[in-house]
Amino acid sequence: MQTLLGPLDRPVRLAVFLSGGGRTLVNLLEWIGRGELDAEVTAVVSDRDGVAGIDRATEAGLPVTVLARREFASPGEWSDAAFAVCREADADLVVLAGFLSLVVVPDDFTLRVLNIHPSLIPAFCGKGFYGHRVHEAAIERGVRVSGCTVHLVDNQYDHGPIILQRTVPVASGDSPDELAARVFEAECEAYPEAIRLLAGGSLKLVDGRLLIG
Repeated sequence: MQTLLGPLDRPVRLAVFLSGGGRTLVNLLEWIGRGELDAEVTAVVSDRDGVAGIDRATEAGLPVTVLARREFASPGEWSDAAFAVCREADADLVVLAGFLSLVVVPDDFTLRVLNIHPSLIPAFCGKGFYGHRVHEAAIERGVRVSGCTVHLVDNQYDHGPIILQRTVPVASGDSPDELAARVFEAECEAYPEAIRLLAGGSLKLVDGRLLIG
């Protein structure tokens, strides 16, 4: 049995990786601002330049580093540069927030990197399943429920021990946009809750599974 990060007697320090609009970052900042998540964002890293998430982070007064993925020869090289930023920011956790690149997690951040995926893993996940592709696949398959999964990150897409999942109904006649909006509402609750569990010392790793308590 392995106890993860926490409990902390201070706000948990977050580094946020993003690739797009930054909606997940904004949601976390709103939870922090309302006093519902005892955390602070100490670094934001984008793997793309010119995305709205950079502007949103800058407007919030957060330090932003742009490491364009195309400028690095491999996921490993990009990850080396990104986690160097995290160390400089003294981050406790790395939160992937609409982040589309593969991350190679260094030893000192093992079990300290989180991702949220817009399906109930192991359904509709893995390389190529991101954004609306996930919801299109769920509707095409005819599932009755979908949702989101928060998990710890290893060196595979949408893999690693699951922290929690939240479900939403898939209505007859749903469009991918409608399902995506419903799932994102669940994500807005699930991600802060997962961070609280991890920072509060409530999670234990037993035989590759995360247990609460």
